[in-house]
Amino acid sequence: MTSQTAVPLVVLRSAGTCLAFDTSGEGLPRVLHWGADLPDAALAGLPGLVPGPVPPNALDEPWPLTVLPTSGDGWLGTPGYAAHRAGGAAAPRWDVTAELDGERSLRTTARDGATELVLGHALDEHGVLRVTLSVTNRADPEAAEVLDLGALRALMPLPSRATEVLDLTGRWCRERSPQRSALQDGTHLRASRRGRTGHDATLLLTVGTAGFGFRTGEVWSVHVAWSGNHEHLAERLPEGAGVHSAVLGGGELLEPGELRLGPGETYTAPDVVFVHATDGLDGVSRRLHRSQRSTATHSNDPRPLVLNTWEAVYFDHDLGRLTELADTAAQIGVERFVLDDGWFGSRRDDHSGLGDWVVSTDVWPQGLQPLVEHVKGRGMEFGLWFEPEMVNLDSDLVRAHPDWVLGPKAGHPRPSRQQHVLDLANPEAAAHVEGQISALVSDLGIDFIKWDHNRDLHEAVRTDAGGVDRPAVHAQTAAFYTLLDHLRAAHPDLEIESCSSGGARVDLGVLARTDRIWTSDCNDALERTAIQRWTSLLVPAELMGTHVGPATAHTTHRTLDLSFRLLIALQGHAGLEWDIARCTSEELSALADWSGLYRELRPLLHSGDLVRADLPDDRGLLVTGTVAADGETAAYTVLRTHSGTSVTPGLVALPGLDSTRTYTVRVRREAGLPAVIQHIAPAWWDEALGDGIPVHGALLAGVGLPLPVLGPAQGFLLHLT
Repeated sequence: MTSQTAVPLVVLRSAGTCLAFDTSGEGLPRVLHWGADLPDAALAGLPGLVPGPVPPNALDEPWPLTVLPTSGDGWLGTPGYAAHRAGGAAAPRWDVTAELDGERSLRTTARDGATELVLGHALDEHGVLRVTLSVTNRADPEAAEVLDLGALRALMPLPSRATEVLDLTGRWCRERSPQRSALQDGTHLRASRRGRTGHDATLLLTVGTAGFGFRTGEVWSVHVAWSGNHEHLAERLPEGAGVHSAVLGGGELLEPGELRLGPGETYTAPDVVFVHATDGLDGVSRRLHRSQRSTATHSNDPRPLVLNTWEAVYFDHDLGRLTELADTAAQIGVERFVLDDGWFGSRRDDHSGLGDWVVSTDVWPQGLQPLVEHVKGRGMEFGLWFEPEMVNLDSDLVRAHPDWVLGPKAGHPRPSRQQHVLDLANPEAAAHVEGQISALVSDLGIDFIKWDHNRDLHEAVRTDAGGVDRPAVHAQTAAFYTLLDHLRAAHPDLEIESCSSGGARVDLGVLARTDRIWTSDCNDALERTAIQRWTSLLVPAELMGTHVGPATAHTTHRTLDLSFRLLIALQGHAGLEWDIARCTSEELSALADWSGLYRELRPLLHSGDLVRADLPDDRGLLVTGTVAADGETAAYTVLRTHSGTSVTPGLVALPGLDSTRTYTVRVRREAGLPAVIQHIAPAWWDEALGDGIPVHGALLAGVGLPLPVLGPAQGFLLHLT
């Protein structure tokens, strides 16, 4: 093993985060530090302090944690790299070159015989670490020697003070529910084999100091930017991880035989994103949100107010009814009108037609053009629903190409929602779907696609040229990305929403190619309070679809006040999913006021820093705010999800404010006013309902406001200027 680098100690710094690598000696670079920034003088002494003791019954010398740890380094936990050639074990002895690639990026190239690895550790301007990994089979082409890849994972060290694990789980209509546990010896593994990210995906796996919250504690988080099978893990062995206590990381989950590299072929792993913060989960979110906002893949245009037709008409498409709905939408300030499922082929319900992306002449004898022209004539954009990765067996597509259905030779996998998966890794199938979608976008002038994906992938295998069934999730996910990339290149002004049975495909891989996610199929605003709160760990507000639904939610049958539904929908990219043509005049007036407020506040809500108060769960109070980067303005939703034993809420602080400023505090009526359980309101309330009351920032952030006594499922919006 050899190692070559110009500078033995490599330090990457940004926004209060620091990484230090030792690139001297043999083998891959060693990770000395990932955490808060350290002064140069402290870093200079780090290499001499890091080698730890040698305990009994251990290796004869201290061993380091490398950037890709394996048993050859001394690490006997989950390896960063696993592969074989015709069953021969991989025991690499790397020849390494490590070099700075700019001020904040380390590029490592490692070669062992016919295997070449390239690793990148890049720290962006917001302190977000993005780890890239690839492996190439450099075998002689004439030898036809295949490299079977088992795993390529990014792993980073954790200190001993990181003792608590937070991850997320969920189900359809209840995505991203938090769960906590102690970090103990062994592997805390969250693996997904669903063929998509999953309703139960952890989104972020976070390990932190005891009792960390939204505003407090030191935390380390990881996210795998991939929409297929994947794994996140935190692992602690009794002997530690070199001088460190544990590791945190993840990567794509590969099935046996899924990645077989022929000579000259390269596998590039999904990016793995790591974030460290000393100010709790809000610090993680702030870095991730700012990082996403700084990319060129997302539009800087104001996020238009949306009306989606699904919960208004379902499959009951009718030009007259939909033009009436569009007229009402325009009247209250809607800016984008989206026609959902049911417009194509034989799709009168969810049993047939999926895959036939041709406008149904039965439902639309004049085509969709009259509706599109009407919508655009009222000043709105037009959007259309597709589910390009799925088919019904009862479809013209499957009748013509039964071999395009993904599954084993033995027969179709079990159906789900009466549908099966289209094999997008088949170039003919992918080209067919791309052609149909692209033609409709061009012919109709479609501005927006709601891209759905309504099932997990069971028996996700495809038959190769040799007649062998091979695991196919990697190929399917890559083909999905390619299809998105092609459509975006052909139609650069087209915007796309990632929907997958609601929120089952939420990750930075798909968000690099889309403009927002549909957060959940559940429009019950009370359920949405938790779903949106935890989705926002990763996803900034402007990329998170949040709609006002009907009074009674069709997924829970719960009835909620309009004021509460309006308030919760302001927490993201707002819209409506409701037959507003049947609303009362009072409801339409409230919706018009609310849509005006959304347009007024979206520059703040979609650019500011998210803050979430740490409050006792038994009170049922949630305070979520957005504070402008300069601290001049802020908006807070204050709500109560359920009653508690406390008679009054007491003083509740508003986090994130500038303690040197004086703010004018207003309660915005346009977001709806709550039902309260009190005889006398707090002293500040009436003035805040009018022109506002001046309050010093130090008082708001350090002491707090006495809140009104809210009923369950009630809330209000505070606007600070």
